Amino acid sequence: MKPILHKGHTVSECMADEAVTVYQGGGTLAQAVLSSAPEGMLIAPVWKRVAAYMLDVVLLTLVLHLLTGQQMMYYLTDYSLFGEGPRYVLAVILNWVIFFSGHYLYFKYTGRTVGRSFAQRGFRIAIVHDNGTLLEDHHWGPRAFGKLIYLLPIVGPLWFGLRDVIRGQSKEAEYRTRIDSKNHTVAAVDWSLPSDTRLRLR
Repeated sequence: MKPILHKGHTVSECMADEAVTVYQGGGTLAQAVLSSAPEGMLIAPVWKRVAAYMLDVVLLTLVLHLLTGQQMMYYLTDYSLFGEGPRYVLAVILNWVIFFSGHYLYFKYTGRTVGRSFAQRGFRIAIVHDNGTLLEDHHWGPRAFGKLIYLLPIVGPLWFGLRDVIRGQSKEAEYRTRIDSKNHTVAAVDWSLPSDTRLRLR
């Protein structure tokens, strides 16, 4: 596709805009927004990130539900239990603690062991530094904790989730969520990463 120069734009600006447009279907060319990104690295589309997160949450919640004798979803969703006495209130709180703790530990330790969650692996997403290198272990705890905000009832998906979906599609935000910005990370398409990084991914 031959780039068309627009009035008031430099050649490099037009080439950057062209790159973002061309690769949008399967990922955005990282060098268009990140100067330190390696050549050819693509930023994963936000819809894949959302789908991977939802798949992780659904499957992990199902596992936790089974491990708690199929009682967890009852205690997480029936708010009338708060009026049933201290024993039920304690049970609700305990199940929420198990729910959040399970997700925190899952995202933290899958990150440390395979460099991403299992659903992200299925969607060919890798969480890396701007320069395409893998994260050190100390990054995964804060990232896992930050993801818990999306699990909050109502405001989690409808406020924090939508906010980060918008950021994940914004060139001005460098296609990063708030978690990415705080931890100086980016979600990349795994096969577009440098060979050294790909070989260390699991």
